[in-house]
Amino acid sequence: MRLLVVEDEKKLAVSLKRGLEADGFAVDIALNGTDGKWMATENDYDAIVLDIMLPGINGFKLCGELRDAGDWTPILMLTAKDGELDETEALDTGADDFLRKPFSHLVLVARIRALLRRGKSERPVELRAGGLRVDPAERRCFRNDEEIELTAREFGVLEYLVTHAGTVVSKSEILEHVWDYEFDGDANIVEVYVRHLRKKIDIPFDTETIQTVRGAGYRLLATSS
Repeated sequence: MRLLVVEDEKKLAVSLKRGLEADGFAVDIALNGTDGKWMATENDYDAIVLDIMLPGINGFKLCGELRDAGDWTPILMLTAKDGELDETEALDTGADDFLRKPFSHLVLVARIRALLRRGKSERPVELRAGGLRVDPAERRCFRNDEEIELTAREFGVLEYLVTHAGTVVSKSEILEHVWDYEFDGDANIVEVYVRHLRKKIDIPFDTETIQTVRGAGYRLLATSS
């Protein structure tokens, strides 16, 4: 899943990016509110981690402007301040959750996962499609109760396909959600990872879960074939 982190403390922003990427997320960074608004408007993110005290546009205003524009991407707000007023204003401007600095990385990831499950509509903790069970929090995949070992990137591609099971998703959509903003390689990298996934989740089980839709992209079947 692709995240936007808007945080003006560069050292913290870089640390968050590294930590979240280690947990399998694709992460873009904005170091001020103005850039954060532009990136949130121009790209499709699955969740936004937003600091309150930002140069350009502060977190409260940025959150409010996104909501006013009809953007309901889940937002987790961060603040270094104590007190209930910041939390109240954050939620009142449209944030979905609130976390006070300093915070545990494990708690941050758990909060983000909770927001991703809700998304713009409620999502279950465990995803199921095409005879597969995918656990985003534990980053584990099973078919017929047999666990399948996947790399972080393979899991990211599969998670996106399972989330959109039954619908066709393009290479560019997969790239936008599984790779970060700085990726400028060949879009055919998606084909490589789909091929890897088929060798792990389909071929050994004599089934076809991931279909290629010529000229459009890929579809993960909602039921196994």
